[in-house]
Amino acid sequence: MNPTANLAYLLETTAAHFPGREAIVAGARRLTYRELDLASRACANLLTELGVGRGDVVALTCPNIPEFTIAYYGILRAGAAVVPLNTLLKRSEIAYHLNDSGASVYFCHQDVAGLAMDSEGWAGFQHAPQCRQFVSITTDPAGAPPHPEARTLGSALADTPVDHTMVAVDEDDTAVILYTSGTTGTPKGAELRHRNLRDNALLGRLLFEASPDRPDRHLSALPLFHSFGQTVCQNGVIAFAGTSVLMPRFKPQAALTLMADEKITVFAAVPTMYWALLNAIDQMQKEAGDNSGASSIAAFTQHLRVANSGGAALPGEIHAAFERVFGVTILEGYGLSETSPIAAFSPFGAPAKAGSIGLPVPGVEMKLLRPGSWTDLPPGRDVGEIAVRGHNVMKGYFGRPEATAEALRNGWLRTGDLARRDADGWYYIVDRSKDLIIRGGFNVYPREIEERLLTHPDISLCAVIGVPHPGHGEEIKAVVVRRPGSDLSETELIAWCKEKMAGYKYPRIVEFAATLPMTATGKILKRGLGAREGGSTSG
Repeated sequence: MNPTANLAYLLETTAAHFPGREAIVAGARRLTYRELDLASRACANLLTELGVGRGDVVALTCPNIPEFTIAYYGILRAGAAVVPLNTLLKRSEIAYHLNDSGASVYFCHQDVAGLAMDSEGWAGFQHAPQCRQFVSITTDPAGAPPHPEARTLGSALADTPVDHTMVAVDEDDTAVILYTSGTTGTPKGAELRHRNLRDNALLGRLLFEASPDRPDRHLSALPLFHSFGQTVCQNGVIAFAGTSVLMPRFKPQAALTLMADEKITVFAAVPTMYWALLNAIDQMQKEAGDNSGASSIAAFTQHLRVANSGGAALPGEIHAAFERVFGVTILEGYGLSETSPIAAFSPFGAPAKAGSIGLPVPGVEMKLLRPGSWTDLPPGRDVGEIAVRGHNVMKGYFGRPEATAEALRNGWLRTGDLARRDADGWYYIVDRSKDLIIRGGFNVYPREIEERLLTHPDISLCAVIGVPHPGHGEEIKAVVVRRPGSDLSETELIAWCKEKMAGYKYPRIVEFAATLPMTATGKILKRGLGAREGGSTSG
């Protein structure tokens, strides 16, 4: 065991070399690396006082504010594993996660934007008997605890010594337990080792030339409780002594303003965030005129050098539009919670291949399997299920040996994502295996239909799902957000689809919506679309 094996060593090292450099910007608050490191040490001392040590588990519910990073690294310094929880969870869900992970301490933010995290968190804590201490992250750091039995992180940071020796761990110890969304069953906790997350964070040097000698300024709008935000917008920033400009909630106009004011050089986002930025720019140009709008875009993007996309497939139309408007090519990557998350990435500086997630990152292998099996897919253009092996792959699912055995074999992880591979080794996501629609015996990939729909001039955003059908097994349904001012009808769109797509592919059911349901991470939540209510159908 060695203290340097601890993921928190990234922060300790950067703080030692760049103590006065800005680490976090959050509204009017600005923390240097020295301040961030000292706060994490005080948090670690609080946990030690509460009896937390190596091998223990601590849960954390917190939006994108400095206290998330303070608590995260404090937990790691104390030798424990972090369980970051989605800020939208309700009390029964929180209780499940606390009990399933065996968390002994729970950090919970008081409230933000009316989410009432504290009341839901406290209620969930009451149903987790093994979780012995509730620590409130109060909106006012000097505020009193909202519950008599609770401690506050603010008082701990004010009163607890900052002299702390990092707990030595093995690099294969669990550092973080990330729970899957649970869209297909009970949420499972992916156990990520210290080395999994450390090595993934250090990929920034190879993937987009991150360097402490030319520190990047990241706009961190992705939730830090999610693997993408955690590695790219937090751990990867700290590893290379950059600055993380935090947004507790993504708003496109505010994001554009921060890009200009904070001289943002790196922006990592999910596709819907890029879609929202493009819509905001379009609205700005309509209101201000093309010349004024063009100069404003230049102000937003003059410092931007890297734009990353992950979390969901990036539509080709959005990829092309962003490059046309912002002058920056989006680098699409791929990964999942079980891979820390980065597994593949589009090479920086290389000509883009729209629709491709790029190549396996250094130290990682990928291959295609026959869907639903462990048999390798022969070379060619057939679609297969992605399998991943490398330094990024999780230890397993916490407390679930059967689920682990089903997902992992000889170091290979089956992802459930369907893809094809071109002659140069670049991968192209076709769809999630669980989203595959089988209509009348034919395989239909929703992403392919969505890509085609987005070429229609009146469509702003869309999602395609399968719904039960007595004759075909499943029917294809498109839920569509029209562009402002469009009066596109269901009948017109179905006719257009029929002309553009094969007979077994085009949607027979169309529903228009003002918005699409999304997860806290900005992914379109297809299970929230449900069965069709109203709309037109065509045989």
